[in-house]
Amino acid sequence: MAKKKVIISSCLLGEVCRYDGKTKEVNAVIEAFAAFEIIPFCPEAPLFGTPRERISVVMQGQKKHIITDESKKDVTELLRHEILSFCAAHPNADAIVLKSKSPSCGLATTPLLNAKKEIIALGNGLAADIFLERYPQIVIQDELAF
Repeated sequence: MAKKKVIISSCLLGEVCRYDGKTKEVNAVIEAFAAFEIIPFCPEAPLFGTPRERISVVMQGQKKHIITDESKKDVTELLRHEILSFCAAHPNADAIVLKSKSPSCGLATTPLLNAKKEIIALGNGLAADIFLERYPQIVIQDELAF
């Protein structure tokens, strides 16, 4: 019998992949899925390296854009392509655990900014939105649930 599969944000697994060159390892998440096949996920590190310029979710009308904080580059489509490629490579999962507050992975905890970089709401990161659409049959959580 095949193991169940879980997609987990790589930083929660102890991988050094965050923008600041750090990790956010959460042992409770790792322990909760010890019997699963763990599929690490980080769409930012392969595209931008580690450490890297911080990114933010900036609202333009009703549309989310992922913008680099210093250089002001719109990297939305680059990230979208990376996330969709990941989904295509991993079409089946039994659970997903994402990193809260992340512009990519946050689940209802990511600061959504206006053009002046002011927080106007909390919402989902880009990957969270895509995962909710691509994996509607499974529960998607963040590390705060553990």
